[in-house]
Amino acid sequence: MTAQLKRTSMIYGIGAVIYICGVILTQQMTVTDWVKFFLFFTAYLFIGFDTFRKQSDKLMQKRVFTEYTFIILATVGAFGIGRYIEGVLVMLLFELGVIFETFASDSAKRSIAEMTNIRPAYATLKTADGEVQVDPGELMLSHIIVIKPGERIPVDALVLHGATTIDTKALTGEAAPQWARPGDRIYSGCINLSGVIEARVVKVYEDSTVSKIMNMVDEAQNRKAESETFVSRFSRVYTAAMLLLSAFIMVYPPLSFSYGNWNTWIYRGLIFMVVASPGAIVMSVPIAFLGGIACAAKHGILVKGGNYLEDLAKSDIFVFDKTGTLTQGVFEVKRVKAVGMLERDLLKIAAHVECYSNHPIAQSLFEAYTGAINKDKVYRVRETPGYGVSATYEGQRVHVGNWRLMEKEKVEIEEPDTSGSVVYVAIGNTYVGHIVISDEIREDAYDTLDYLKNRCNGVLVMLTGDSEDAGRETAEELDMDYAYSDLMPLEKVEQLEEFLFVQDSSEKLVFVGDGINDAPVLARADVGVAVGELASAAAVEAADVVLINGELTKLKDVIRIAKETVKVVNQNIMFAMGIKAMVLLMAGIGYFGMWEAILAEVGVMIASIMNAAWTAKYTV
Repeated sequence: MTAQLKRTSMIYGIGAVIYICGVILTQQMTVTDWVKFFLFFTAYLFIGFDTFRKQSDKLMQKRVFTEYTFIILATVGAFGIGRYIEGVLVMLLFELGVIFETFASDSAKRSIAEMTNIRPAYATLKTADGEVQVDPGELMLSHIIVIKPGERIPVDALVLHGATTIDTKALTGEAAPQWARPGDRIYSGCINLSGVIEARVVKVYEDSTVSKIMNMVDEAQNRKAESETFVSRFSRVYTAAMLLLSAFIMVYPPLSFSYGNWNTWIYRGLIFMVVASPGAIVMSVPIAFLGGIACAAKHGILVKGGNYLEDLAKSDIFVFDKTGTLTQGVFEVKRVKAVGMLERDLLKIAAHVECYSNHPIAQSLFEAYTGAINKDKVYRVRETPGYGVSATYEGQRVHVGNWRLMEKEKVEIEEPDTSGSVVYVAIGNTYVGHIVISDEIREDAYDTLDYLKNRCNGVLVMLTGDSEDAGRETAEELDMDYAYSDLMPLEKVEQLEEFLFVQDSSEKLVFVGDGINDAPVLARADVGVAVGELASAAAVEAADVVLINGELTKLKDVIRIAKETVKVVNQNIMFAMGIKAMVLLMAGIGYFGMWEAILAEVGVMIASIMNAAWTAKYTV
């Protein structure tokens, strides 16, 4: 329980005690009306302290009509007609619901904090004088750190010595420990389980995974969903309308068919005011979205705000990147065709020209060549995204890339009749061969896309910079509706814009990519979902949803969570409005007194809040 909630509950408790004492005193003894007023008004001020404070804050924001306006006016009106006990009781029960709502909201936020509180307390820095404990923020690139069993990894690092198992559950939701050996990358926020390891810092704390995730979680709790924003706007109009209707009930009957019966109709108008309060809806909606964010975090999915949960629930167009998203992103050389030289020599040239690149295709060329790379022979390297690499190798200008690069350099090529990505090699303007590289489809892609197509009635689209043959083969294997190949990053955005243009306001487009090369498309989509490397800055910054462990099946999980969250929000709205309509009718014709009305209102409020809080416990 937060300090603010404790203070509010204490003040509320004092007021409740004064109220109970006042009720007992006035029942057992004969007291004057002024004594009654003083006792119950004192209790009223204590009990309603938090409500008055919140209404005052709203007034400072120039918001007159809120969920607190009804209760304050109704209870003040009750005092005005001498119904002190009922006036305080209304505030007592309403404030009880508010405290319950605050507790549920704090609980949801605490649940998120506990699941994502992966900040390391300290780091052990290895120096010439020994090991020193420092704040993780003091670590610099290339510092050597020591991580012992049970300690949380302070920053992203590369293991140099030792082997251990790492608990990555806080980041990925994956329960099974992962091995970390020399050469492996480890991520901040994970826990070292078994062995002592030394690692070299590769990212300072501000740029490390743990810092980015915590920043994203903080932002997520401050972003409102469309339903939450709509309810806030609706409540302002609704409140004004209901206040006018309450005034009409108080004034019209005594001036017409129930002439002069002011006391009865003012009382009924006050009852109407209590029941009409939008508190149950306004309070339960943000809790539901907080619960959805907490539930997603529990499953290794970070959602940047409730608005993205709502958009995911409406999504019906799913656009995917290919490499690293639908495929494993692990390339393997399948075939080499050399022209005028040996195949091994062609591989040697290509591997040297690509030696400064960290692209997966470059890695596959290194693995296929297996020989030693002499970087001193390579200079004037120019890598162009979407084309390839040009460099001077052994005194000759060499171009290694796709057909675009060959066209740009005016090189005539032989296009092979084969699937897979084709890397062409040219020395100067002379074509000397090509290398066919393939990438396997991810096992979890089949089940995920089947769910989106059959359970979400989704349109499946693939945008890739890969060749048309490779793109078509993957799209046909996964039964996708559209596939666009040979696209540059900006062309992907243009293609995405076309799909966005034809959809209506009730439809949402989701783009799923690795968060590294697809940042512009991730940012442009209604919902950008990043699947891939934990430490990718683009994955955290450009995407709206991050599937931390890179499992594509988590996309199904987050959509289920989103749909369940929106269902709970709609249930709460329909339930609250239905009960209100029934009670308002009963109150209007005189069957409900004020205490029954507030009891019904608080009951609806608590039921809605409990239903909303349940989303945090939802199991996919």
